[in-house]
Amino acid sequence: MSGTDMAVVIREVCVGIGVLLIGVGFLYASVQLGQMLTRVGATLDEVDRQLAALGAPIAETLDRVSGIATTAEETLGRAGAAVGALERVALLFSKGTSLVGSAFEPAVVNVGSTLTGVAAGLRRLVRGEAKP
Repeated sequence: MSGTDMAVVIREVCVGIGVLLIGVGFLYASVQLGQMLTRVGATLDEVDRQLAALGAPIAETLDRVSGIATTAEETLGRAGAAVGALERVALLFSKGTSLVGSAFEPAVVNVGSTLTGVAAGLRRLVRGEAKP
């Protein structure tokens, strides 16, 4: 065997050992990844179990909240109807007040004019003033 043949054999053996080491490293990484995925799977199973246990209380709470919201909505509807009725009563009262005011206004003006005239007549009579 010549020197070049020996170099080729050594090179091929080194390449083989390198490929073998790469394979062993890949095998080690794959085993570690498998163990990690096993732990992740166990953790996810525990999370699923706990979520299943929380499902019933959460559903019950949501039912209660829904009932409260429905009750509040009905109460607001009744309050809105009551406010509407009060607005109608206030409008009618306002109209009635306006009608009463318009009915009494001419009489009050007439009484005021009459009192002014009587006061002026008395003033002229008492003071002896002439008619302006």
